[in-house]
Amino acid sequence: MRYDTRLGKYGGKPRPGGLRSTLCVSSQVGCKMGCKFCATGSMGFKNNLSSGEIVEQLVHASYLSQIRNVVFMGMGEPLNNYAALVEAIHVMLGPPFQLSPKKITVSTVGVIHAINKLQKDVPGLNLAVSLHAPVQDIRCHIMPAARAFPLEKLMDALQVYQKNSQQKIFIEYIMLDGVNDEEQHAHQLGKLLENFEVVVNLIPFNPIGNLSEFRSSSEEKVSRFQIILRGVHNIRTTVRKQMGQDISGACGQLVVNLPDNSSINGLTDIEDLHLR
Repeated sequence: MRYDTRLGKYGGKPRPGGLRSTLCVSSQVGCKMGCKFCATGSMGFKNNLSSGEIVEQLVHASYLSQIRNVVFMGMGEPLNNYAALVEAIHVMLGPPFQLSPKKITVSTVGVIHAINKLQKDVPGLNLAVSLHAPVQDIRCHIMPAARAFPLEKLMDALQVYQKNSQQKIFIEYIMLDGVNDEEQHAHQLGKLLENFEVVVNLIPFNPIGNLSEFRSSSEEKVSRFQIILRGVHNIRTTVRKQMGQDISGACGQLVVNLPDNSSINGLTDIEDLHLR
């Protein structure tokens, strides 16, 4: 098994506070979704990873740290590589990894037809939805793929998912200055989610050089947004801790600079590891 080297080298390290870590996994090289705030979207779509290539990321990481959680929040839209995703997760659930479904999170922009299929094929997973806006027009502006997944239909699908799974849904919301971070947006989001059991994760925007028109929201705006969701709408809301900015590996910063004709010898393969 050989890594597609356009993924680049693994640059992670155990998080402070313990030996066990969370691994952020990629499911594709590049992405079709084209989100304007995400560096990966600027690459376009290159190819899907096989289930083996997905699992191999966990294998490599396991020799650096004990992996407690796996989140499909790296490159790609996991539900656009559905068969490989499900097969890889089934491997992670079995020996030698023995991960609990509750320790695996799949993030999606909202590929409606696949959301409830996932709940049936791999029950018990955590679902994270990259919502990023409380109304359709803003969502379409910053996430062109949202045109194919109307907000009303997406929320209907999530309602069915939650009814069947009886689990909280994680809502990912990137904070973009002057775009989706005003008080009215917080109230709109609270109203949209009032009938759901959710955790909203506010994500500070990470700079991606000249690839984006957006700016980060101020800490004051992020704090006010959180206060409105918590205090007015009684929605559990967290602010994601920023990690990996120094190596351009934070949320939305993943992009590959290697040319297509790069040598395939850029990254050690599993079979080449000298394990003790």
